Amino acid sequence: MFSKILIANRGEIACRVIQTAKKMGIATVAVYSDADRNAPFVRLADEAVHIGASPAAESYLIPEKIIAACKETGAEAVHPGYGFLSERASFVEALAAENIAFIGPPAGAIAAMGDKIESKKLAKAAGVNVVPGFVGEIRDTDHAVEISDDIGYPVMMKASAGGGGKGMRLAWSEKDVREGFEATKREGLNSFGDDRVFIEKFIENPRHIEIQILGDKHGNILYLNERECSIQRRHQKVVEEAPSPFVTPKMRKAMGEQSVALSRAVDYHSAGTVELIVSGADPTGESFYFLEMNTRLQVEHPVTEAITGIDLVEQMIRVAAGEALSMTQDDIGIDGWSIENRVYAEDPYRGFLPSTGRLVHYSPSVPGWTDDGEVQGKARRGVAHGAGSVRVDDGVFEGGEVSMFYDPMIAKLITWAPTREGAADLQIEALDRFRIKGLGHNVDFLSAIMQHERFRSGELTTGFIAEEYPDGFVGAPANDALMRQMAALFAGAEFTSQVRARQISGQLNSAENPPSDWMVKIGDRAFDVTLEEGGAEVDGENVRGTWDWEVGMPIAMVTGDGSETHDMAVQVERVGVRWRMTTRGASHEAIVLPARVAPLAGHMIEKEPPDLSKMLICPMPGMLVKLHVSEGETVQPGQPLATVEAMKMENILRAEKEATIAKINAEEGESLAVDAVILELD
Repeated sequence: MFSKILIANRGEIACRVIQTAKKMGIATVAVYSDADRNAPFVRLADEAVHIGASPAAESYLIPEKIIAACKETGAEAVHPGYGFLSERASFVEALAAENIAFIGPPAGAIAAMGDKIESKKLAKAAGVNVVPGFVGEIRDTDHAVEISDDIGYPVMMKASAGGGGKGMRLAWSEKDVREGFEATKREGLNSFGDDRVFIEKFIENPRHIEIQILGDKHGNILYLNERECSIQRRHQKVVEEAPSPFVTPKMRKAMGEQSVALSRAVDYHSAGTVELIVSGADPTGESFYFLEMNTRLQVEHPVTEAITGIDLVEQMIRVAAGEALSMTQDDIGIDGWSIENRVYAEDPYRGFLPSTGRLVHYSPSVPGWTDDGEVQGKARRGVAHGAGSVRVDDGVFEGGEVSMFYDPMIAKLITWAPTREGAADLQIEALDRFRIKGLGHNVDFLSAIMQHERFRSGELTTGFIAEEYPDGFVGAPANDALMRQMAALFAGAEFTSQVRARQISGQLNSAENPPSDWMVKIGDRAFDVTLEEGGAEVDGENVRGTWDWEVGMPIAMVTGDGSETHDMAVQVERVGVRWRMTTRGASHEAIVLPARVAPLAGHMIEKEPPDLSKMLICPMPGMLVKLHVSEGETVQPGQPLATVEAMKMENILRAEKEATIAKINAEEGESLAVDAVILELD
């Protein structure tokens, strides 16, 4: 066994690998860039080596710097995590040349599966179902149209070397092919240096299901059940679960055996994932097809660990050290259900724009990794029996920054319960307790998904988010019972706050106790609330329950009566004269007034908001890359005004109407905060 390993990655996955290595008694080495100098994974490791500037291209993506760090520290092996160098065959070969072990699959398997065209040919030869399509050389657009006509529409055009949703276009007709084929080639060339394109049948009502593979260097290869990853946004996974609510034992066996056959065809060892596209329109479950193979540890590996009790990182390390697997296929079972939600620094209320910046407050549902690498929270790894368990894998800390240089993931929230419904309920409870301030995040959106009737039914497809939230996200809907409960809580918060204020000594008048009757206005809806012992009367309806909130507490635990009011965590804050409470996937703001003065509120003059149509506002934190206009210039609707770069993506901001540029407030190269006014229009 290795005595010291280096983790060639950052963030939560670096913390994850370090945790298992410590459990195994293996010393760890972290490598870090300028941006990660104070990151938790640097503190968790036994040693840390600085490898360069913040951009990944100047640090984490340079093999020579990783190898130099291994030599400097005496690390015998490298775990690549996921992303960065994890699927670069040349990196594996470079390590081997220096007699450094790679904790992952062989270079040949990485190379074979990294080419989408060649991998499909291999899959077909191994007896794996492949989507009907054409994987040969496509001469030109006319040839692409001919192929598409033969396959039958709709078809998907994909860059051979593509990934992460780039270089993909859906074509419903010949016109779509003619318009999109050359663009797909250009995207492949610009993003991956390879303009080859393949065309395949587009599976309607598609589900994304993947099989976890684990093999050793002695010819043993197992499949560790499946994960459902159908809930995606722009081809990026958002929610994963294991097992799948769609997969039957017969399907699981067929999928697993085909995945093992493919792995065997490329002499695979270590952990890997065979991704399949499955037709949700086929109730037989026989319409599943090979999509690609990820020759690394997956982001969503914790859900497999939860239902099997197998530490995949530990198995990867043991396999790399030459050990044989200690289990057989018959030992692989399914215990309960697990769901993972990815908590991202992105704002679903603003079209999921990336949100970088400082984590002013960060308090996960259960503690994440600690400085000594100890297991924290209930059942950090493996299976927990009984009511369920919550696990948080993170790589951030309160006061730290979510950098523009890397993936915007803040944490992964994993729950396990005996049933799927129980795991989803635990997610909702845990998300209510997940407190993040300082930047936008998707916690409310994740909670809304967990509560959604379609998610609960298991009727999932990769189009779930686009179909269920076509006009964007405005918060999870709240029924009348929840709104009455919220009204009671708002009134209770105001009452408690006023009681506290009356305890201040030296006041001119001996203040009377606060009233029991209140008017609570949530949005456009007003509620008449009378506070009582153990509850309240809201619009004539009894709302029973209690809570433990005191002035200054950021989160309160509410105890309902189990009928119309429920137990839940509520985040509470005062915003000017208003109260804001967040729970069950939505934030609610309210004005609370004593019932006797509420009628007077109608006489107050409301402050008119500024005319934002006369301003170009930065929609997310980023850098102003280019100004396309100058002062005094007249612009037309749709004309580019400015380009802002955020999270490695350029966003072109365009004119919404004909106007004249009155004033420019920012310069090219300037870092902009969210809502910064870039220019003003007349």
